[in-house]
Amino acid sequence: MSKQFQFKLVLLGESAVGKSSLVLRFVKDQFDDYRESTIGAAFLTQTVTLEDQTTVKFEIWDTAGQERYKSLAPMYYRNANCAVVVYDITQSASLEKARTWIRELQRQADPSIVIALCGNKSDLSARRQVSQEEAKKYADEEGLMWAETSAKTGEGVTEIFTAIAKKLPLTAPPSARAGGSGRPGAGARSGVDLNKQTPGGQGQNEPCNC
Repeated sequence: MSKQFQFKLVLLGESAVGKSSLVLRFVKDQFDDYRESTIGAAFLTQTVTLEDQTTVKFEIWDTAGQERYKSLAPMYYRNANCAVVVYDITQSASLEKARTWIRELQRQADPSIVIALCGNKSDLSARRQVSQEEAKKYADEEGLMWAETSAKTGEGVTEIFTAIAKKLPLTAPPSARAGGSGRPGAGARSGVDLNKQTPGGQGQNEPCNC
């Protein structure tokens, strides 16, 4: 039987960098030019199948980028296994905001969280303000994953989520029972092995050694 795991993923970044569009492209392979701003946060799920047939299910919390919602963010990144911090390659200020989010994650999220820095809107490279070299250098210095994507064309979107899935711990033995997935801040920190079910139907956790 192929292994199945479940992980909590949170998207962070300034408003209008394309977080929701990125998730929509990943989950439904769709793009909407006139997507409204997220209010609070949106919840979606999507699975990735790796080469060894291991299935990784992401529980995705797409957070609002507006400043008035910033105080809610810890509720969503608490106990997250991974985070995608998004910036807009055509707006240098959005990279500075991404750096702020990353510093916050490094201070307050679980120390073993997998963080990916994502430069969105690569289809607008003619208007680029953030060079690949600058962003990659920062990511390397901070030990982050890094990629550029285009939610509009789909370029790089599946690849970054697949790369995150490969970096998550998928081999450790199950331990404590998972709690309350599907709501912000709920459950233990580690991923859930969906193949291992207790009689009550509750999955069990995989300890995180990432």
